Amino acid sequence: MNRDSKIAWALISPLLAFIVIGFVLPITISVLKAFDNPEVEAALPRSVAVLEGWDGEALPGEAAYAALIEDMVAAEDGQAFGMMTRRLNFEEPGIRTLMLQTRRAVEELEPPFAESLPARFPEWGEPAPWKLIQAHSDPYTATYILRSLDLKLAADGAIEAVEEDQAIFIELFIRTFSISLWVTLIAMLIGYPTAYFLSSLSGRAASFAMLCVLVPFWISILVRSTAWFIILQREGPINAAMLALGLIDTPEAIIFTRPAVYIAMVHVMLPFFILPLYSVMRRTRTDYLRAAASLGAPPLRQFLHVYLPLTMPGVAAGGLMVFMLSIGFYITPALVGGLRDQMISYYIAYFTNTSINHGMAAALSLLLLAFTGAIVVLASRLVPNFRGQAKG
Repeated sequence: MNRDSKIAWALISPLLAFIVIGFVLPITISVLKAFDNPEVEAALPRSVAVLEGWDGEALPGEAAYAALIEDMVAAEDGQAFGMMTRRLNFEEPGIRTLMLQTRRAVEELEPPFAESLPARFPEWGEPAPWKLIQAHSDPYTATYILRSLDLKLAADGAIEAVEEDQAIFIELFIRTFSISLWVTLIAMLIGYPTAYFLSSLSGRAASFAMLCVLVPFWISILVRSTAWFIILQREGPINAAMLALGLIDTPEAIIFTRPAVYIAMVHVMLPFFILPLYSVMRRTRTDYLRAAASLGAPPLRQFLHVYLPLTMPGVAAGGLMVFMLSIGFYITPALVGGLRDQMISYYIAYFTNTSINHGMAAALSLLLLAFTGAIVVLASRLVPNFRGQAKG
């Protein structure tokens, strides 16, 4: 390696380190967390070891019951035991209560435990809780990914759909992409003529107009979303203005609705569409339009066949940026949207901070990343076509 190459690598090494630490490493940890499943084995090591040879047909023998009681007695680490109960309760609601009750009663039980434990808690006289422990005792699992797609592992290891009242994530992903798509389309409809108007200005007028676009861009998203929360209230200025104009007789419920989410998100996302499109429009040569006009093309045809293809790379770049940022939006829908308007990020935050199910949060994040990556690949193939149309 020559001297110039060493200098170049020295200059870009901080950037590479930043990418690895801030991007590659967190994504790798998230991917691993989506398949990590240590809770059951950590809290019930003896029971897991005994159940490895269990065929799942009849009830396990006294060794399994004794191992479970021994694990309960040895469960001095309340955190590990609690994580195990939450993990199993995610798969089978109600098992957490059974585990906690069993742990509190272990000192009162006498051997043989295969008789005393089912006598105290009849659930242990059924194969179901034992199958649950066995099925989720592997240190790695695809359960979280499956549940993110409204699927689950049956007791026999087959993949099947979850119950209808638990099938929420496919609808959630569809809702997330639907809201993001509508926000992108609305931003395009508003942003394209705005960017065109900006590109036609010059001097102080252009600077002032650009300042109007950038000032909201510099304000915190939380502040802007909170402002819309106040504006869209039943007692807010929008309802007050419509009442004053006689457009409505009683205040309308705008807040906590899907239109409120669209309004607030478009306001936040609009600069992300305008700026790249404005940059392309400023570089677009107008002599092509004059040439089309000299050949007799009317204004509409000039726009559709000349100007629009020339600016399409800016439309694609701005639209893709708005869409990708909208997919991961959390603050704005959480403030101004109702329960049925929340997006995937809301549930990622819920599993991270409320239910403490990091595996499920990582699985949802991984699927969101995969879908976003597919969109980037698709867009990278479409944008060159737009450029080719523009050159043509």
